[in-house]
Amino acid sequence: MEKNINSDWVDLLETEFEKPYFKTLWNFVEDEYALHTCYPPKSEIFNAFNTCAFKDVKVVILGQDPYHGPGQANGLCFSVADGIPHPPSLKNIFKEIETDLGTPYPASGNLDRWATQGILLLNATLTVREHEAGSHQNKGWEIFTDQIISLISSKKQNVIFLLWGGYAKKKIKLIDTTKHNALTSGHPSPLSANRGYWFGNNHFSKTNSLLLHNTQAEIQW
Repeated sequence: MEKNINSDWVDLLETEFEKPYFKTLWNFVEDEYALHTCYPPKSEIFNAFNTCAFKDVKVVILGQDPYHGPGQANGLCFSVADGIPHPPSLKNIFKEIETDLGTPYPASGNLDRWATQGILLLNATLTVREHEAGSHQNKGWEIFTDQIISLISSKKQNVIFLLWGGYAKKKIKLIDTTKHNALTSGHPSPLSANRGYWFGNNHFSKTNSLLLHNTQAEIQW
């Protein structure tokens, strides 16, 4: 199984791919895709990197696990393929954008339109077995994606990290907050949102304000 990944990321990650943990991880992923239905499709495992080159990253949104239902996961956290019903967390993201920015709720849940504007939509775990949430956790993906966060933190300036929920908030230890911004809130899942930990965080307008302050183009959410 080929690692289809954007060339400017490959230059950064070549040494990572050669580490023993990643070779073990990749053998596991190959076996899983051979024996089971897994998501996202093989060609989209590294979609977050292929839709947002390293040089273009200005915002990072962290998720945990890909969606595990048929046709949902497309390699971008919180995103679903065109024509797929919006999962509850994505609905709450779009509702917050509606109230925060006054923009209409979108028809498509495919967030590649965000990725192409410089948002890295990164799940901590990049693959999952069908209908088995968390089935590919603790196999090595988290080591890999933590390294991604650390590389962005060390090699770039003024990146905005959106950390939603307890799991994502723990990643702040990987981020140099003296040169980057980290915005935290509850998770957009119904459990968290309905308890008042998500709605009203205004992360989308805050992100655009920070981008303008850094003389960067706003995101068209």
